[in-house]
Amino acid sequence: MPLAPPPPGAAPEPLADDVRALAWLGAEYGALLAVIDAAAAAGRPGHDRSACLLAWALEPFFDRRGHWHDWQQAQHTALDAALRLADPAMEARGLRGLARAEGRLGLLDRCEPRLERALELFTGLGDDLGRANTHRSLGWVSEQRGDLTGALRHNQLALDLFRSTGHRAAQAGVLNSVGWYHALRGEYRQALNHCFDALAMLQELGDRYGQATTWDSIAYVYHHLGRHPHALLGYRNALTLLREHGVPYLEAVTLVRIGDTLFATGDHEAARASWREALALLTPLGHPDADRVGARLRGQDEHLGAGIGVGVGVGVGVGVG
Repeated sequence: MPLAPPPPGAAPEPLADDVRALAWLGAEYGALLAVIDAAAAAGRPGHDRSACLLAWALEPFFDRRGHWHDWQQAQHTALDAALRLADPAMEARGLRGLARAEGRLGLLDRCEPRLERALELFTGLGDDLGRANTHRSLGWVSEQRGDLTGALRHNQLALDLFRSTGHRAAQAGVLNSVGWYHALRGEYRQALNHCFDALAMLQELGDRYGQATTWDSIAYVYHHLGRHPHALLGYRNALTLLREHGVPYLEAVTLVRIGDTLFATGDHEAARASWREALALLTPLGHPDADRVGARLRGQDEHLGAGIGVGVGVGVGVGVG
């Protein structure tokens, strides 16, 4: 979010690293939501623009912490403000922001048309970065609908666009996404090639969150190749990094997958302990995956080891931009 010079008497908060930045966001979260509402209620173009920019700047925080209902409300406010500005670029960004939040809440019939309209607007504007991020979002929706071919196609289009714009951080993330969809299609060699390329770039860039989701993807492939010790190592790398960043939903997903791998090795008690830990994270989020994990732990042993189909291993598969 571009910032104007601070007014007299105000000073920027010194945030030395991502840990302090996350702590600041957690402490000021309620105030930031109120600022979005107050800016939009002011009824002036400059304030509408500020409401949009702040809502969009908070998207990674909403998503990683599982604040999906707050995310949806903030994005509704931002889209209304963007429409008042009558600026196609702001409208496109607002449509994509709201669609992403609706997707997390399972409202695919609402979010998909918004993403298609956003893609039209970004294309008309010649905004390749906006197009790329929207293709990533459409890829995630395709995955939720079970269309893995569509998911892979959208992410490959995003990868080409990120390469053409020189956006290396986004390119690294979408390399993992492409690898993930190859993995879901059973194309494990292609999956590992893309994911290890992604991991190298993410390590070079110092993106530890991206590394976490990529380790999860790599471990998923190793699990399905029957290389269970390699899978457990990868999942535990992912878990360490996710806990460092405070991402409860993805932490739960990785714990479920650790349980799957432990179950496959015959260590059923350790598997159940991992699933119980995942359930403790999913329940406060109100996520439907909690019901599936709970069903396992209530003794539906015939389904254990089959996988609950959570379908996450790409940083939730939706690009931020």
